[in-house]
Amino acid sequence: MGLSGGQSRLLMPLLLLLTSLQPGAGLEHISYVPQLSNATLAGTVTQSTFTLEQPRGQFSHPSISDFDAIWLVVAHGNATQNFTAPRSTEETPVPADFPQRGYYLTLMANRALYAGSQPSTQLQVLRVGNDTRCSPRTRGCNHPLPGPGPYRVKFLVMSDRGPVAETQWSSETRLQQAQALQAAPGPQSAGTVVITAVLSILLALVLTALLALLVYTCYDTCQSTPISGPGEPVGVRRYNTHHMFSPPAVGGS
Repeated sequence: MGLSGGQSRLLMPLLLLLTSLQPGAGLEHISYVPQLSNATLAGTVTQSTFTLEQPRGQFSHPSISDFDAIWLVVAHGNATQNFTAPRSTEETPVPADFPQRGYYLTLMANRALYAGSQPSTQLQVLRVGNDTRCSPRTRGCNHPLPGPGPYRVKFLVMSDRGPVAETQWSSETRLQQAQALQAAPGPQSAGTVVITAVLSILLALVLTALLALLVYTCYDTCQSTPISGPGEPVGVRRYNTHHMFSPPAVGGS
């Protein structure tokens, strides 16, 4: 059924109003994909953190001002499709909301900190999950990540009026996992028993050889050293000094 010109003119403002009320309407998309740091530093990925490259020079668009907040959105790998940009700072999800929502916002900054003219000698990284002192219910807390993941991140620019721009989602990042201690094995196989017995015999032979060598060395040393016994006679040569006796006088009686 066709619509008259008057009806069309009445419906157009309503359609524009509905479009403006949709979440993320007018949100500028930045063709930047967050990447893990390629710097040669230890702990790029740990059991509760991972390190990103800073998005240098990515927020120079005219629609972004120096006063807009640039947030890092941390989401579970399967929760990116459910992400809804908050309409205001007061609605910003915190790390404590992660189990229910599957995402939260952290590491708030501004584009002056991500300027592309920064000296390249500085370490330009962002360590996600590196703050153990803040409460997970605090807005912007960079709390340690709760599990191995996988995680995906993107940057979201927000002004006082709501979301302004966003980057693309990163690829999935999985954290390191602690190696579980293996339980003690059950009954040993016949091969294991034979190997254990042979090694035990070899160890016993080596110890016996060392003990015999020690005894032989000690016995040989004791036999080669002469020791005078208490019953053996010892000859002492008599020696008279020249001044104790005088020669007989010549012509004496």
